[in-house]
Amino acid sequence: MKLNAGVITPNLQETKQFYSSVLGFGVTFENDFYVLLHTPNQQAELSFLLPNHPSQQPLFQPGFTGQGIFLTIEVSDVDAEYARIRALGVPIAIELRDEPWGDRHFAIVDPNGIGIDIVTYAPPADE
Repeated sequence: MKLNAGVITPNLQETKQFYSSVLGFGVTFENDFYVLLHTPNQQAELSFLLPNHPSQQPLFQPGFTGQGIFLTIEVSDVDAEYARIRALGVPIAIELRDEPWGDRHFAIVDPNGIGIDIVTYAPPADE
């Protein structure tokens, strides 16, 4: 089984640009109403679809309202990723921090209001 999450958004081109330039995603497929992106290592995909497109069934027409979803991207060196993304001028929504359960992470927000948690996992401090 393979999972591909999708977001229905009017911000198709802005979203493609953000994921490509900030996070290094590549384009697997695109047309005038849909774009399928893949992570740099091609291990996962994320799709974006224009709302109210006549080719889509009613279930896939209403646009995302900007709340209630987040993505987590695991990286091997969160400090380097933080420095790289900050240097691009991308606003940081949650500054780089360590959590007691072992995460070292920071967060940014995509053009659709989706929070993206960028993390390196480590064992909790008490282990």
